[in-house]
Amino acid sequence: MAETHVHTHRVRFRECDPMGVAYHTHCIDWFEEARTEALRRLGASYLELQESGMDMPVVHLEVSYRRAIRYDDLVDIHVTWSLNRTATRIRFNYEVHRQGHDGVCISAHVVLCFMDRKRGRPVSAPLHLVDLVSGSGS
Repeated sequence: MAETHVHTHRVRFRECDPMGVAYHTHCIDWFEEARTEALRRLGASYLELQESGMDMPVVHLEVSYRRAIRYDDLVDIHVTWSLNRTATRIRFNYEVHRQGHDGVCISAHVVLCFMDRKRGRPVSAPLHLVDLVSGSGS
């Protein structure tokens, strides 16, 4: 079974609509925050990838909203991932849980590709990153 990394986020006032409910687009920022922190804990860094000339653009995003999340709620964002066969894409799966409540509030997956910035073409992930994510989150 895939290892799950959990990142905690407190919903800020600026992330809410006038009714005090977290506005739907902000969870995408939460996913990025959870994804970068999970990779950082593994020893991978977006900054190192960028400095090596590699980008990781989002190529697919799918989100299902199930329960409202409100201002000042603490949410746990559960993250797992898998590489495709050629290691040119990585899929991150998310479940957002409100602390103290049962059930999933938001589920989503995001697919990013590894891209050589100079050529503007997809490439396989660096081997050290493949080793890190294959050994821990796939």
